[in-house]
Amino acid sequence: MSYSFLSSEWFAQVDAMIAAAGDLQIPAEMMAVEMNVTVSTASGDKQFQVSKGVIAQGHRADAPTSITLPESLARKVFVDGDTAAGVQAFLAGEIKAEGDLGKLVALSTVDPSGPQRELTKKIAAITA
Repeated sequence: MSYSFLSSEWFAQVDAMIAAAGDLQIPAEMMAVEMNVTVSTASGDKQFQVSKGVIAQGHRADAPTSITLPESLARKVFVDGDTAAGVQAFLAGEIKAEGDLGKLVALSTVDPSGPQRELTKKIAAITA
């Protein structure tokens, strides 16, 4: 079964998959990133956060970094795991970023662990 990207049902499935995945062996640089993400969609903005290397629905009031990006790019980065697309979009000004950008830049140099890549594939498989 597939779920609409960024819907409440999608987040519920992603949360369950993260919980079931066990130790994701998340690199320290990814664990250090606390970021709010706003995704511009045809039906309005959708919000989530990246905290300790995983995503969760909604924003955190105390997140030191915030980014805004279009839905197509959010899919590439967060569902397809295409970090290169994210770096290119950031350099091209397609991602609006505010706050502590140092950790965000450091994040672009780190590869996800094997378990993270496997989880990303599973998330992509349920995403409509």
